[in-house]
Amino acid sequence: MKVNVGGNGLTMPELADICGGVLCNVGGDAVQTQPFRFVCTDSREAAKETLFVALGGERVDGHDYIGAAVSSGNECVLCERIPENIGQKYTAVVVEDSLRAVGELAKAYDRRMSHRKVAITGSVGKTTTKEFVASVLAEGFRRVHKTEGNYNSTLGMPLSLLSLQHDTEASVLEMGMSGFGEIEYMSRIAEPDIAIVTNIGSSHMEYLGSRENICRAKMEIVSGLKRGGTLLLNGDEPLLRNYPHDVEPIYVGFSEGCHIRAVNLREGFGRMLFDLCDGDRVLSDVEIPTMGRHNVYAALFAYAVGARMNLSDEAILAGLRNYRPIGMRQNIYKIGSISVIEDCYNASPESMRAAVGVLKTLAAQNGGRMAAVLGDMYELGEGSARFHEEIGLFYAREGGSLLYTFGENAEQIAGGAILGGMAPECIYRNTSVASPALTGEMLLHSLMAGDTLLVKASRGARAERILEYLKENEMRLPS
Repeated sequence: MKVNVGGNGLTMPELADICGGVLCNVGGDAVQTQPFRFVCTDSREAAKETLFVALGGERVDGHDYIGAAVSSGNECVLCERIPENIGQKYTAVVVEDSLRAVGELAKAYDRRMSHRKVAITGSVGKTTTKEFVASVLAEGFRRVHKTEGNYNSTLGMPLSLLSLQHDTEASVLEMGMSGFGEIEYMSRIAEPDIAIVTNIGSSHMEYLGSRENICRAKMEIVSGLKRGGTLLLNGDEPLLRNYPHDVEPIYVGFSEGCHIRAVNLREGFGRMLFDLCDGDRVLSDVEIPTMGRHNVYAALFAYAVGARMNLSDEAILAGLRNYRPIGMRQNIYKIGSISVIEDCYNASPESMRAAVGVLKTLAAQNGGRMAAVLGDMYELGEGSARFHEEIGLFYAREGGSLLYTFGENAEQIAGGAILGGMAPECIYRNTSVASPALTGEMLLHSLMAGDTLLVKASRGARAERILEYLKENEMRLPS
């Protein structure tokens, strides 16, 4: 990871003061006082004007690569110890915990800025909600910063803050986690004005054991919420409804008890229309350029943020219309005569069901069959087999015509589909995620013109390779 420090850079003495570290001159020359303008954690990205952060780890210890970083012209190092016998000159700040020091640095840097911050967590939909919120805020603020890529971890989120430009007016920060304490740590660094919990799902069950524990971990986002800040929660999730809140929340969703809710949902090709109720106010025919009820949740959260940041209805609605999906999240396009829903960024039982719902609607509009490549879902713990089987059962009951399983865990999806009434001859299995071409060949030999194909799996399965194979062999698809 490497980021460009968005302001005027920071000096090593400043870093030592912020982190409470010991400033060390290694090799004999004067302490480096020129500002560093970049921060990196990979020695291969080290260069002049860069702070190399040496992180300890079970498999890789960054301290073993300080020499390589310094050899690349790097003169500034943040570390927990000084390695012996490097024989090169550099300036170091030595701390007890390099990761925590990065967090302290990010917090101090962020406090120099004057901007409104929105923090988002949840089991599903964090990135989509972030993109909707950023799209809305872009209608009312000159520069909006948002988490990019995988910068949503205890390391990535602080690095994201360090990349803030000096004229940033609003920030949208995504916070992921795998265990207790991580969201609290990030929230206390970011100190958001608005905190959002999109939902409570089954992801990370392997580490946390129950949805109740997942809820408790996600609600740590309140820890750093500014006094008088706003807490937005999914009001259709009983665990969030019944959670003992220290902050009075605003509930968002579809049920009558929600403060902000969507009614009269209508689904068209590549878009959703709905009416939005905010207390006694009603905005009719709100439009978003994507399909599925799960995306309406994201739009509702974005509306709530915009309204509480005093944007006009017109600006908010324009921001919702201007939303565009990123990466491999529910991109809808054609490969030859086949309509494709590419949704390969990640997968959980909840997002799988949502994606199948979009597939069902789009296939009905196209008039062809429902086909789906459904792959492994990871981090589901002891209930993994059951969760996969339930997805297969759900797919069959929703009217799936063709099923292609991808990965060892996905074998259970096939079993569930058969329990749901799918004929075995309509199910194609590939237990090896290392062989996407095998599934590609299955698709080429079984799809028909007009079919609609969903491809969905956890990120580790890299199911997008199947679509790359189809694109390379588009001429072999039926016309």
